[in-house]
Amino acid sequence: MKILIVEDDFASRKMMQRLLSGIGECDVAVNGTECVTAFKSAIQNGEPYELIALDIMMPEMDGHQVLTEIRKHEEGLGIVGTESTKIVMTTALDDAKTIMASFKQGCEAYMVKPIDRDKLFAQLRALGFNVDKPLA
Repeated sequence: MKILIVEDDFASRKMMQRLLSGIGECDVAVNGTECVTAFKSAIQNGEPYELIALDIMMPEMDGHQVLTEIRKHEEGLGIVGTESTKIVMTTALDDAKTIMASFKQGCEAYMVKPIDRDKLFAQLRALGFNVDKPLA
């Protein structure tokens, strides 16, 4: 599985890498602009990300702007429904308005920091990922 972790906070980024590196190849982006560039490049190279762990509060482009841009790009390429990249919002924001806006914009899951490994893996299983078999 190819994963993109989008997180501007160093400690949070490292923690997500530790959690996800055993189930897939992890790339990182430190802001929204870098995320969109990496996302488009991966598709162009024929190696799209299957999962993006996306923070909301970031410099340059926030997570909501990134999510909108990703979904627009996928739609323009005819990538819709189950073929689209699964996006899990990972954020400190836990208010109903932000959560609803994220799902309305097209995320598949929403997790409030600090991220709990068991809850994260349960979400990933619900999205159809095999997280029980670590990479060799």
